[in-house]
Amino acid sequence: MTYEERLPSWLWVDALIRRAQSAGASCFVLQKGDRERGDVLIKVADLKGGARAYVPRTSMEGMRIFSDVRLQGIGDSESDIDAYVGRARQRDSDLWVLEIEDRDGRHFLTEDVELPAPDA
Repeated sequence: MTYEERLPSWLWVDALIRRAQSAGASCFVLQKGDRERGDVLIKVADLKGGARAYVPRTSMEGMRIFSDVRLQGIGDSESDIDAYVGRARQRDSDLWVLEIEDRDGRHFLTEDVELPAPDA
């Protein structure tokens, strides 16, 4: 699905929440964004002090994908991610912010996700 063909944000968010909850995780809306076209930032807390965040972008093929913010040099402690999320919320009032709490650190995204290369 290309960026132009994507679902309204509220519907996409609802589906992600349901996927997380059906798998036994918790998912909370920390900030509601634009109902139709707001971007969605996903924070995943592993409940052990670690966290990840995923932000959307458009691939070269025009597809919506998500990038792990570690690709931007952001750390993976919950305090690093919370600081990143705080800055993102200040920049974009149309942004949806979701927090998933999952001991296994699953993000429940069905889109492709760019991850940093594993440490060698």
